[in-house]
Amino acid sequence: MPGEIRRVGIVGGGTMGAGIAEVCAKAGTEVLVAVSSLPSLKAARRRVTGSLDRALAKGKITADGRTDILGRIAFTTSLADLADRQLVVEAIKEDEPAKAALFAALDTIMEDPEAILASNTSSLPIVRLARATSRPEHVVGLHFFNPVPVLPLVELVGSVLTDELTAKRAESFLADTLGKQVIRSPDRAGFLVNALLFPYLLAAVRMVESGLAAAETIDEGMVLGCSHPMGPLKLADLIGLDTTVSIANALYEELKEPLYAPPPLLLRMVEAGLLGRKSGRGFYAYA
Repeated sequence: MPGEIRRVGIVGGGTMGAGIAEVCAKAGTEVLVAVSSLPSLKAARRRVTGSLDRALAKGKITADGRTDILGRIAFTTSLADLADRQLVVEAIKEDEPAKAALFAALDTIMEDPEAILASNTSSLPIVRLARATSRPEHVVGLHFFNPVPVLPLVELVGSVLTDELTAKRAESFLADTLGKQVIRSPDRAGFLVNALLFPYLLAAVRMVESGLAAAETIDEGMVLGCSHPMGPLKLADLIGLDTTVSIANALYEELKEPLYAPPPLLLRMVEAGLLGRKSGRGFYAYA
């Protein structure tokens, strides 16, 4: 039986990749983050150190703990450096051809025949990514939620080709090593959480689009009336409006239900570069 997962690779140093790297390093594993360029490497390091600095300021970690965590995270611009990893988590943009190409490349790089290849996709069926490899039985979806160091849930998604031992190893790593709460989700677009969440987010966009109410009013209603920690439009800004469109398109492509179709207002905002927090402006303006 394959051994305990102690060497983790992350592909992508954005918000999700940096967050996954942080929680894995906090759990004591050796983490290597692969990114596409030197500027991306520097940005990924800033994201991790910034998050740890905030945790230190809040008293959630000690100065020595911060040093130890950073000491377990390395960065590279060479995908080939991930060859010795026991688990690699893909956290690049929500683009199926790009993800499939990455999985095909990782398939040729990984030295351990039992290594698990995982995608942090929030919408794409895992079997499509698994078929890009020669080891589909070792491919799973590990859908973390943002912010990764704070939110406890991970959706574990196995395809019809995933070996149950692989799924159990992944679940053990998430629950026993990282301390996450795991739910098993079906391999369909959106899995469980986003299949429920995105019709709600898109309905809020349609309310703004129709002039029924302002974004602030809708969000205030859901926060104060339904005890949501954040309104749907502020949440869409946090997710990223481009990511919201990608997930909505994936859901609509598979299910063909109108409630999943991205509204024209959302499409025009993305075309204009209004992507939410990441661009400084979406339904709200950010400093």
